Amino acid sequence: MIDNFEILKVNADARWETLVNGSKPWIRVGSALCGEAAGSKEVLEELKTQVNAKGIEAVISKVGCLGMCFAEPMLDIIAPGMPRTIYGPVDTDMVSQIVEEHLVKERPIGNLALGVLGDDESSKLPGLMNHPMMKNQIRIALRNVGNVDPGEINDYIANEGYKGLHKALTSMSSKEVLDEVSSSGLRGRGGAAFSTGTKWSFLANSDAPVKYILVNCEEGDPGAFNDKGILESDPHSLLEGTILAGYATGATMGYVFIRQGHSGPIDRIWNAIYQARELGILGKNIFNSNFDFDVEVSLTGDSYVAGEETALMESMEGKRAMPRYRPPFPAQVGLFGKPSNINNVKTLSYVPQIILNGSDWFANIGTDGSKGTAIICLSGDLVYTGMIEVPLGTSLEKVIYETSGGVPGGGEVKLLQTGGPLGGVLSGKELDIALDFESMAKAGAILGSGGIIAASNSVCVVNLTRNIIAFCQYESCGKCFPCRTGMSHLLEILERICKFNGKDDDLDLLSKVGNNMQAGSLCGHGQLGFNPVSSAFRYFPEEFDQHIRDKTCATGDCYETWYTPARTRR
Repeated sequence: MIDNFEILKVNADARWETLVNGSKPWIRVGSALCGEAAGSKEVLEELKTQVNAKGIEAVISKVGCLGMCFAEPMLDIIAPGMPRTIYGPVDTDMVSQIVEEHLVKERPIGNLALGVLGDDESSKLPGLMNHPMMKNQIRIALRNVGNVDPGEINDYIANEGYKGLHKALTSMSSKEVLDEVSSSGLRGRGGAAFSTGTKWSFLANSDAPVKYILVNCEEGDPGAFNDKGILESDPHSLLEGTILAGYATGATMGYVFIRQGHSGPIDRIWNAIYQARELGILGKNIFNSNFDFDVEVSLTGDSYVAGEETALMESMEGKRAMPRYRPPFPAQVGLFGKPSNINNVKTLSYVPQIILNGSDWFANIGTDGSKGTAIICLSGDLVYTGMIEVPLGTSLEKVIYETSGGVPGGGEVKLLQTGGPLGGVLSGKELDIALDFESMAKAGAILGSGGIIAASNSVCVVNLTRNIIAFCQYESCGKCFPCRTGMSHLLEILERICKFNGKDDDLDLLSKVGNNMQAGSLCGHGQLGFNPVSSAFRYFPEEFDQHIRDKTCATGDCYETWYTPARTRR
């Protein structure tokens, strides 16, 4: 008997075949937030105008970000008889030339193209997968970004979407799904890097009739945008992973938590939910399996601490986002008093491919202790900025100098700020560090949510550290004394050092305050809040000495030089 999924798959595959190999050109326009910020809306409107003016029958779709944010807005063109060609960055003035040359005259424009994708060896254009930013990647959670239309569920189904869910619901028990995730070695990608299978088992062991899966997409770290990038580019991947988590743990409902105001991710995950419900992939008796599961979106106000799992639940309940005391833990008493499990978007987006391909397949990627890939957001003083997915264990030096091209103009990377404001500061001279959970922690930093911000020699480490602590102090919820007052004291000391009023014992005082915060704070915000300061001490002690003892700042970033004529002219 043909079940519902098999019918959906046949229809989706036929549609995809028509798009890729049909008689009409298919043009995809990058329309994630990075694309829109670079002008993709205007490019899209100009494209429609030019195509209509030339009388070309074409299919035009909005897709998410391919990951090459530096090259947005991008046009991705498949036209009969020509290789799939990606142009970028494209402005409105270039659109008419691309339409005329590529679509009318059937001559791809080499000097405007980033490269081509596919097996067409006759093309004289470079292969996009040979681009420095693309060639070292293994894409699992990002497998569909920039390729599928995030507003079209059939694009996702045609590219192995919901195939893992169908396999699980029709041929695996919930325990077998849980065991597969456990065996894969998948660890949480939100910062703590805790075993996903172990975390799920806590909820699975509860016999409560109502249990929840919570998806954390608060993502307030400066420099991190991969969770929202997945929702903007491939929301069904997250949705499938959430349903699988519900099946493995016996949960009945999922909630996707997103900070209010991020309209792109919010609109696209809601649309994905509506489409999945319409096709019977959400709701009652999914794929005739007697498994019921639904998903909703919860919008909350701005609060960095809301990314902490218990504060997230408080916020979803309409309260102020403040961490709860533990025990009880969320798997015992979670959202609305019901047992709950919280994972972030990246973690859940791996699950469909793990179930589809098996735990051994995933476990063979990465290192012994850090399985799979890392999704990294690259920003700052780099030639190529954007979002990549590389095997865990890849060296930071390779990511920064090969994948990202280093500092524009060939300068040196002075430092990296990793893992968000609670992460660490690493020296650009010591980047022979494996990009995995253990090696990063040993180096005094964390992989965290995957944000890496690079800085050149023009940046003052002391002033950067002050800025980070100012953010952390402002975002402290104030519930516990060590964090509330500790952050304020750290900022006060760093402020006076930046004003060249530092005292000889200020470094010792910073350490005392930071150690007390680590020992006594209720959640990770205070426990990790000293990380950026301690790591900055570790790698750049001479800059702190220069500010305290010599009363100077080599970069001119610090306060006393802000208002001088020389600073004004910069």
